Amino acid sequence: MGTPAFVARVLHFGVFEVDLKACEIRKHGVRLKLSEQPFQVLAVLLESPGEIVTRDDLRSRLWSGDTFVDFDHGLNNAVMRLREVLGDSSENPRFVETIPRRGYRFIAPVAGPFLPGNFQSQIRNGPVPVPQEEPHSEALPEDVRSEPASHRWETSAHFLVVAAAILLACVVGATGLYHYRRAGAGAMLPTHNKSLVVLPLENLSGDKDQEYFADGMTDDLIANLAKIHSLRVISRSTAMTYKGTHKPLSQIASELNVDAVVEGTVLRVGDRVRITAELVQVATDGHLWADTYESQMGDILALQNRVSSAIVNEIRINLTPEDQKRLAKNPAVAPEAYENYLKGRYYWNKRSDENLTRAIGYFEDATHQAPNYSLAYAGLADCYAIISAEIFGTMSAEQAAPKAKAAALRALELDPTLAEAETSLATVSFNYDWDWSAAAAGFAKAIKDNPSYATAYQRYSLYLMAMGRPDDSVEQINKARELDPLSISINFSLGWRFYMARQYDRAIQQLRDTLEMDPSYELPHLVLGLSYAQKGDFGHALPELRKAVELSRGTPLMISALANAYARSGNKAEAEKLLAALVSQSKSEYVSPYYLAIVYAGLKQPDTAIDCLEKAFADRSNGLVFLKVDPALDDLRSNPRFVALQQKLHFPA
Repeated sequence: MGTPAFVARVLHFGVFEVDLKACEIRKHGVRLKLSEQPFQVLAVLLESPGEIVTRDDLRSRLWSGDTFVDFDHGLNNAVMRLREVLGDSSENPRFVETIPRRGYRFIAPVAGPFLPGNFQSQIRNGPVPVPQEEPHSEALPEDVRSEPASHRWETSAHFLVVAAAILLACVVGATGLYHYRRAGAGAMLPTHNKSLVVLPLENLSGDKDQEYFADGMTDDLIANLAKIHSLRVISRSTAMTYKGTHKPLSQIASELNVDAVVEGTVLRVGDRVRITAELVQVATDGHLWADTYESQMGDILALQNRVSSAIVNEIRINLTPEDQKRLAKNPAVAPEAYENYLKGRYYWNKRSDENLTRAIGYFEDATHQAPNYSLAYAGLADCYAIISAEIFGTMSAEQAAPKAKAAALRALELDPTLAEAETSLATVSFNYDWDWSAAAAGFAKAIKDNPSYATAYQRYSLYLMAMGRPDDSVEQINKARELDPLSISINFSLGWRFYMARQYDRAIQQLRDTLEMDPSYELPHLVLGLSYAQKGDFGHALPELRKAVELSRGTPLMISALANAYARSGNKAEAEKLLAALVSQSKSEYVSPYYLAIVYAGLKQPDTAIDCLEKAFADRSNGLVFLKVDPALDDLRSNPRFVALQQKLHFPA
């Protein structure tokens, strides 16, 4: 290969274009996700389209002599990743052809204006295309014939050579590519504060209906890695905010304060699944590891464990015996059960009454199809543990609590270290059993079993607030935010904690920040309105509460809060109108008496309000766990009946 005088910055082949300077590949103008090493393999092949590029040449160009790496495996993996992005195959190649025992050849026509001559002058003045014969259209693949003739080149080294300087820029931009450890070297990541984020795995199926599958595989990989006690793993909801973005890995790592990033792809074809993943150490932009794993759907959990174990091995974390035991588990699960589990998690993550109901259906199907599938039972427990909680309140505790407890206990019977199930069981103890010591012990055990499970800290924070320990509650919710900084739910929870602690200005600021993340999330509007109402600012309170009612499509929680605010603002008629609607609704579906008590408290009818609270006690309504701290009930606190009711709950001193 000769030394080029000039190469165009942007090259075209088929429906693809390659920007060599930016190290990007686009299809129909849309940027595709391709990591540095496969891109550099492509760049080298594009230097000499139609010519064989040997494996030795690729080794010398892309791996420095002092890099310790399984070169053959790394190159095979890079070519496979490149073909996945191009939609190419080794059996019937359209772009990259394998030359057995020798190397590879780029076989598609490549387009891009080229003119030998002075490199710097052409940078200033722009490239000038060389006149050339029009290739016969019948010799071109179908997706190339539509390319403008002025942009086509024949497949010949005489018409395209990539400037060494441009290729070098890409190589330098990926310094340390696949830089595996040397003999006797230290840990790949810093020995303190080892942390990483798993970015959403890219769905390569081309089928949007399979997004839930790729998202579910991401969730499971995060959950597996989060079980390692000495590793801080960013939680799922924060990781998913980067789905579809093209931020540099260094920027993502800086935003999340992590040492390493895992990214990859998922390809599902029929009953087979392929995961390709790579681990990047951000400080050096070094690719520590990459590999591809493939299995039948029935072995999918074992496949995920293999990927997790490989990542842990590369970052050289000292595993405890418990960690080793967790990662060694290779359970088999029926493909249809795993499919339903992923769909259940997909709807669970949407956190609405309607979606929780759909999630319950999928989780129940999964448990029927795989009676020993612990994660499916944990998902079922998660749903039932909160569906009758104050923020949803659409199922009575009498219905939800036994189902939540049974599912959590079954999950823990199958896997005693499953933090998700332990958290759900503690939530049942808190929300429904009002067994405060059991709840505290359960949350503590869940955090011990999985220190990276943000939801355990979030629920424990709620428990601490209900017990009247606001400082401890805020401390725990901030631990959850460290693990899941971009979670809308957790950021809202911090604002709610400030509201319960009567720090209304801090609540207002936090909830405003949360709404900047998602203005359509009804709960921040609710508590923002409640915070303004407690300050007597009904001009701001009522619009926020009306927005919460609108976004939630009129759930009892939202209506009761709005009615309370109307009553306190002096608009008694509007409050009674909403109250009548709630009473009417309660005759056809479950409406917690706690919501009615909130309205009567605003209407200054303490006896009726306490009547409703006593009914809520008989129903074991979840709202009563906040009896000690809810600002909406402050006008009742000196009432002897209220004091007696609070004593019946046996809150810790």
